[in-house]
Amino acid sequence: MIKELFITVAVLAVFTSPSFGMAKDGCGAACNTCHSLTTKEATDLLKPTGASVLSIKESPSRGLFELLVQKDSQKAIIFIDYGKKHLIQGMMVDLAKLEPVSSHKQELPQQKQQSSIDVKSIPTQNAVVIGNPKGSKKLYVFTDPDCPYCRKGHEELKKLTKIAPDVAIYVMLYPLPMHPGAYDKARAVFETKNHTLLDNAFEGKEIPKPTKESSKKAIDENIKFANANGISGTPTMVMPDGKVEVGMRDAETLKRMLEGK
Repeated sequence: MIKELFITVAVLAVFTSPSFGMAKDGCGAACNTCHSLTTKEATDLLKPTGASVLSIKESPSRGLFELLVQKDSQKAIIFIDYGKKHLIQGMMVDLAKLEPVSSHKQELPQQKQQSSIDVKSIPTQNAVVIGNPKGSKKLYVFTDPDCPYCRKGHEELKKLTKIAPDVAIYVMLYPLPMHPGAYDKARAVFETKNHTLLDNAFEGKEIPKPTKESSKKAIDENIKFANANGISGTPTMVMPDGKVEVGMRDAETLKRMLEGK
């Protein structure tokens, strides 16, 4: 029901940041009377990401600008704090209703909300398989090497391979548009399917640049599949029965889930 709820923590954390503040006497007026962000300013701030700014609005929560941005063919929502020091990626969740909220709801593409996926439709030819390739249980993980949650999750997947020897883990490299270096990293890893290179990518180490056009086709297919099936954040797991689980779990919990416990 909730995608990437952990992102909310990052959103809330900005309010304790030195870059978020108000006058000593408080702030009772409309936020835009004191705070503004022009398209040019936003474009300059986002230049390292390669994203273009489509629209800027006040976010549902005070203290943040909500931006609708696009990179390649993908649209996404990001937030920039009033201090213009921090970029926050993800969705904002209304704690009372436990549902996503956005000032750009009408402009966003309407994705199919799926709780399960036909695992036979997953383009596993584009995966890097870790664990036991012949394992009777299969776990599919859509992940981004530059996503901090995916990096922590990758360590749990490595632990899972040691405690669950009958599991094949299909690492579906899915670079998000706001991580400018992730696309080439995903391509480079796919070209060799080398596990050391895969680990290095998730550890933030320097890896070679991609050289083959076939890797572009493979990663683009992963992105297209994820978008078509409502997978908008990372990490997202698909269990052997097709159930979609947003976020990551620790290795022991994953083992129990795969065992149906």
